[in-house]
Amino acid sequence: MKNFIPSVIGLTVLLWVAIGGAVEAAPAVDEIINRANLAAYYGGDDGRADVVMTITDSQKRTRTKEFVILRKDLKDGGEQNFYVYFKKPSDVRKMVFMVHKHIDRDDDRWMYLAKLDLVKRIAGSDKRTSFVGSNFFYEDVSGRGVEEDLHELVEETAKEYVLKNTPKNPDEVEFASYTVWIDKQTFLPVKAVYFDREGRKYRIVEALETKMIQGFPTVVKSRVQDLLSGGETVSDFNNVKYNLGLKEKIFTERYLRRPPKEVRK
Repeated sequence: MKNFIPSVIGLTVLLWVAIGGAVEAAPAVDEIINRANLAAYYGGDDGRADVVMTITDSQKRTRTKEFVILRKDLKDGGEQNFYVYFKKPSDVRKMVFMVHKHIDRDDDRWMYLAKLDLVKRIAGSDKRTSFVGSNFFYEDVSGRGVEEDLHELVEETAKEYVLKNTPKNPDEVEFASYTVWIDKQTFLPVKAVYFDREGRKYRIVEALETKMIQGFPTVVKSRVQDLLSGGETVSDFNNVKYNLGLKEKIFTERYLRRPPKEVRK
């Protein structure tokens, strides 16, 4: 679940800025978004991370879930696969969430419930619902489809590009728009703020810590805040590794019940 801040792509806007006395053109919006999408979700050809997710409710009670996430890119900027294997606590142990991410249609998602020995398909309509009781959504794991929103570059600071993003199909999502801050140096999206149909801020997703790992900018700590409930979820990403040579067969239904050695380490 490396860099689980939503990706975006959209309209071309040109912004001129003065740097060191010279006037340069900022990248067009589609270039900014393409680079942000690659930085956030496509570091290396594949990746692995151990994740500790701490969920805090409105009464400050906490729960912790631990899992391993594997990712394999089938095409840079295109289709990719995700495999999430849960280790703790005992009620989710051996549970698996798998995603086949598509560009031109809804992602395919599966959940294996080990205690019931049941494989469940997750419908596209469920992508904006809670991911295993956390403040993350199912969609946050693999990222929002890059063609699902219209985008506008609304501000440029010394360090960041700021984009407003509006869904093309507003009836399919719970938000009216969201604003994303993208780091100019790494092109990592570092913050996203969601607004409801009354223009109220209700959800914040942000990178709390980033590192350069194997030459790839990487979010190693992220947080989602639900401003309506008062709850939040913090995810710590440990032992992050890229370019492991993961086999495509790992990301098939066969391995839902039989987790590969890559997640049992």
